[in-house]
Amino acid sequence: MIGDESDRAGGRSAGMIRLGRVARARSGDKGTGANVGVFVETPAAFDLLREELTAERVAEHFRPMGVSDVTRYELPNLLALNFVLRGILSRSTRVDAQGKALGQAILEMPIAWPDGTLPGD
Repeated sequence: MIGDESDRAGGRSAGMIRLGRVARARSGDKGTGANVGVFVETPAAFDLLREELTAERVAEHFRPMGVSDVTRYELPNLLALNFVLRGILSRSTRVDAQGKALGQAILEMPIAWPDGTLPGD
């Protein structure tokens, strides 16, 4: 369980959505680790993204893939967050040796998002 969404989303009424409804992502290898960049289209969405996508929550999302150490970097001028997932590509049996599928995997992450603020609402 990812927690009570009433404690997040800026104190507003929120529902759970898939991150991919409000964001896009890119990913790739960095040695035995991977970079996963997540970006949105508006400053308001970036503020919410910054609140929801913590390094701890991303580590928890990727824990089944062997990730335990995640560092988050903020790029406010790009309305983006970049995550470095250390050690995820160190297993020789990985099908995705360059980490290209990790961007799609993060977009499946459930997040709390304020009601009435989805694109098109």
